Amino acid sequence: MSTNLGEYFLREEGIAVHTAYFKNLLQYLPQEEQQQLQKANGATDAQIESLLEIFPQSPQSFIELLQDVNGTYHCKHGQENISVLVLGSDLGDYPYYLKAVEQILADAQNQRETIFERYQDFLEYVDIDKRINMHVPLNERLCFADCMNNGGTSCLYLDFSPAEGGKMGQVVRYVHDPDSFEVIASSFDEYLQQLVEGEYEFTALYEEEF
Repeated sequence: MSTNLGEYFLREEGIAVHTAYFKNLLQYLPQEEQQQLQKANGATDAQIESLLEIFPQSPQSFIELLQDVNGTYHCKHGQENISVLVLGSDLGDYPYYLKAVEQILADAQNQRETIFERYQDFLEYVDIDKRINMHVPLNERLCFADCMNNGGTSCLYLDFSPAEGGKMGQVVRYVHDPDSFEVIASSFDEYLQQLVEGEYEFTALYEEEF
């Protein structure tokens, strides 16, 4: 399937969600989750500036998602509390929440250890993609998504300090038990394209609830 990535970041007047990624996602969601997204607020200019102060390499496509919907991970949007699974990974139909700017910045204050420091006593049991620099503190990667298990099983990062062979801005998926860190896309644009071309496979969870 040939895809022009630019079409996924277009904005239109008169609709609550603007990026085509979210607009296309709506058709795969139950009515309640659609309504939640339609009520969501986007990140303000000040919030985006605070994010870029810590993560200046954040890609434009990621910024535009946050400007459209500032988080779906138990996030307060006006009087509404939003909890919608809107992202996926290479783990089939396993879904993730998009974190808000405030949640991303809070994460950046923690997890100062490196992958090596965390697992040095049992590195042979951890699968670490060679394109990932295990000596970079975890909080130097932007954690943009936590899984449906509140991040306890898996989370997703934008990696701005890759190892040799990797690419700045690559998307890294962490999964627990057995622990592994894998590069699942060379950029955030490529990552979103994978989800779109996979027809938002992660929304299968909602289909099971019907």
